[in-house]
Amino acid sequence: AVVSTQSGHYGRDQNRDQLSASIICAGWDKVKGGQVFCLPLGGMCVRMPFAIGGSGSTYIYGHCDNTYKEGMTETECLKFVSDAVALAMHRDGSSGGMIRLAVLTKDGCRRMNIPGDQLPTFWSK
Repeated sequence: AVVSTQSGHYGRDQNRDQLSASIICAGWDKVKGGQVFCLPLGGMCVRMPFAIGGSGSTYIYGHCDNTYKEGMTETECLKFVSDAVALAMHRDGSSGGMIRLAVLTKDGCRRMNIPGDQLPTFWSK
């Protein structure tokens, strides 16, 4: 709904030809389980072990490359994602507030929020 609403607004905008976006799409199916796909600006669809994007992502590529490992438990995945997002938020002035997480499994989607006063910290330790 958010995308269609914004697309309608941008469709009337005279600068719409100057707008671009990449897309991260994730899901779960019976055959391959959890999957993440990245659709970069060129339009190619690439399956990835994880994908990051947005204004704060440039700050966390090294962290993600160093920290990600195959076969993480759900708890490990939640820590990996919340730590990465918190690090990005700390460095990027356009990010912030809280972390919203979604866990996709065979049982559906479970959503969680981490309020700003409970975000992981690394610089004060």
